[in-house]
Parts: sequence; C-alpha cells; structure tokens
Amino acid sequence: MEEGSLYPALQKMLRKGWVRAEWGLSDTKRHVRSYRLTAAGRTQLESERAGYDQVNRAIKAVLKLA
Repeated sequence: MEEGSLYPALQKMLRKGWVRAEWGLSDTKRHVRSYRLTAAGRTQLESERAGYDQVNRAIKAVLKLA
C-alpha cells in the first residue's frame, strides 16, 4: 500500500474511533506513530470480514456453475 493511500485510511479510522495512535521511538531512535485497533475497530473488522466472506461465497458459487 502506498503512502498516499495508507495515511488517509488511517486518519479516517482514527476519526471513526476504530484505531488509536501513540507516538514512540523506534529501535533506531526515530519518532514513530503506532496504531492499535479499538474495540469498535474490532467490531468493524468483523463486519467487514463477514461482508467479504459473503461476497466470496457468492463468487465461488457462480464459478462452480461456469
């Protein structure tokens, strides 16, 4: 994923409360921002996975008929 896609997505997830961010230091002593899923983020992830699974099953069913 490119920087132009990743950071806007992370900002959107922060605004929606799906992740939280913390500043820290890397092993090389650089300032880095790390992200963690919140409880709301885990709930959203499960919802997204369920939607993906449903679409995936539908595609597999169509391909079986081909």
